[in-house]
Amino acid sequence: MVASTQGLTSLSPFRATSAELQERLDASLVQPSSEEPLNSTPLKAKLGRHWRREIHPAGEQARANSPVQQRRVPVVDSRGIPQMPCTAVRARLLIKRGKARPKWSKLSVFYVQLCYSVEPKNQLIAVGQDPGSEFEGLSVVGTKYTVLNVMSETVDWVKDVVKQRRQMRRARRYRKTRRRAKRFDNRRRPNGWIPPSTKARWDVKLRIVRHLAKVTPISHVVLEEDKAITKREKRKWNENFSPIQNGGNHYLSEARKTCADVSTIEAHTLPRLREKYGLSKSGDKAERSFHSHYVDAWCMAASITGAENPTDTSIHYTIPLRFHRRQLHRLEPGKGGTRKRYGGTISLGLKKGTLVKHVKHSLCYVGGNLRNRLSLHNPKTGRRITQNAKRSDFKILTRIAFRTQLLPRLKSVGFLG
Repeated sequence: MVASTQGLTSLSPFRATSAELQERLDASLVQPSSEEPLNSTPLKAKLGRHWRREIHPAGEQARANSPVQQRRVPVVDSRGIPQMPCTAVRARLLIKRGKARPKWSKLSVFYVQLCYSVEPKNQLIAVGQDPGSEFEGLSVVGTKYTVLNVMSETVDWVKDVVKQRRQMRRARRYRKTRRRAKRFDNRRRPNGWIPPSTKARWDVKLRIVRHLAKVTPISHVVLEEDKAITKREKRKWNENFSPIQNGGNHYLSEARKTCADVSTIEAHTLPRLREKYGLSKSGDKAERSFHSHYVDAWCMAASITGAENPTDTSIHYTIPLRFHRRQLHRLEPGKGGTRKRYGGTISLGLKKGTLVKHVKHSLCYVGGNLRNRLSLHNPKTGRRITQNAKRSDFKILTRIAFRTQLLPRLKSVGFLG
């Protein structure tokens, strides 16, 4: 004896009400006719995952409307020519089959290098960049897929070190020691002059784009532009706008050397772009999520390539590595009046920032040295792991200029409505 179709299809792993249980008990136990199959339960109802789709159509509709979260991996061929990014699954298969090797760029971004050469057949890929005073957002977007999102901290130590260098130089002029000769007075700054701190911040933006262009076939760069023109015969605060505008002009001129197509989008048009794609923005600039700087960066890039939805909301949170310039000695003497060596970019013949794989501590990067030992640091947090590493205890992988941490993707991309 077999239960009827109604009794079979009502069986489910979900909790049933008392009325449904009574309906199952009252179900007919008559064998079906010859025209009706013995088990008329559809194939989808036999499989658990298809059960869920038929029982919860609203959840299935929500999954259909939401963008697919799929991470992309940059690819270069054996000659180092960038190719179109592939999925993470395909990258793992290429490495497993011996057709590609894992690599890390100076931006600490993982990519794969093919073991053979390929003629590039690249599509349009644009980079949208949203600059800021403390944090910067960058998004690399193709015609359909989002390649990656980068959140970078700005360089904020240049102003202090330039001030300290000036004070030490002036102090040397009162002592019998070597020093730079004093320049003539009344020096006039040339047109387009940029303060060192402002230039350092814009140079970091250029370095990020150049590092990405080595592993991704970038064909267009778009920058958010704020018009800031100094007006004559105004108060002193108005003078601060000129360096900002000069920094943006410096970035655009240098970016054209890396990418032929460079354009700008005025800041007041970005809310309309976000509304077009149905995205919302957070008011907290320091929030490590897709809703802060990256919404604007993604919208700018998508307006060039024609992408419809962000397919990857994970973030590469990157911080530039700081290397102190070599000094003859420390500013303050130690015990016994001796001054220790300080600064420099070389440690026991290795460049600081070299990414290595230690036998015990796994991935680290090289810092300073003490006697015949090296200090190794965590590439995600920058914290020092050990000061007693031997040269024979690790394998050199590559050299990095940024320490990067991959933040998890969001469950929701923040669509309006």
